[in-house]
Amino acid sequence: YQPEISQGRLEALLNFQTMVADLTGLPTSGASLLDEGTAAAEAMALSRRMGKNKKGLFLIDADVLPQTIAVIQTRAEPTGVEIVVADLGDGIPADLAAREINGVLVQYPGASGVVRDITAVIEQAHELGALVTVAADLLALTLLKSPGELGADIAIGTTQRFGVPMGFGGPHAGYMAVHEKFARSLPGRLVGVSVDADGNRAYRLALQTREQHIRREKATSNICTAQVLLAVMAGM
Repeated sequence: YQPEISQGRLEALLNFQTMVADLTGLPTSGASLLDEGTAAAEAMALSRRMGKNKKGLFLIDADVLPQTIAVIQTRAEPTGVEIVVADLGDGIPADLAAREINGVLVQYPGASGVVRDITAVIEQAHELGALVTVAADLLALTLLKSPGELGADIAIGTTQRFGVPMGFGGPHAGYMAVHEKFARSLPGRLVGVSVDADGNRAYRLALQTREQHIRREKATSNICTAQVLLAVMAGM
């Protein structure tokens, strides 16, 4: 609970956050989450907290990774969120658009490997009052238009492809980046830049009142840790 004593570790995590923010085109990135599935479940919870339709369903594109869908469904059941999986290749189907939707999740590129322009789906979701999460491959984002440029509210994914071994499926550092207006609802650790008692530049954990070890009943998530070693590896 005294992370400021490890300035080198915080600087390395800030480097990770900057890398994720640059690639996703979203200004606020956390210091990693447990994995992509967990990050997607946290995005679902964030959509419910911050979206206009708080009691609406969470819509998932059928081309999202199956393990991500499974984690979301596991998290949704005890929290009372209705999950609907549908093909969003041609937009949100009319029967679903007629219902309340609090969030939409699309994979970019898709689990099938297809790269499609998801701008229309994002715009349609926003018209319906839903937040849009893009599960993006960071390595692909070195070439593709970023989720932020496409209009997404949240970007999540894994950073395994940046120099972290497959490890038979894990562990890998997940990431989440959000629009600036959702910064105070971001789950997990967030490294910021401040000054020390002598006025020198220093790193610290920011917005800690979001975390459960500070105010459990007000926490944005029950996750109060990060995949620090793996995030540092990916960020370097």
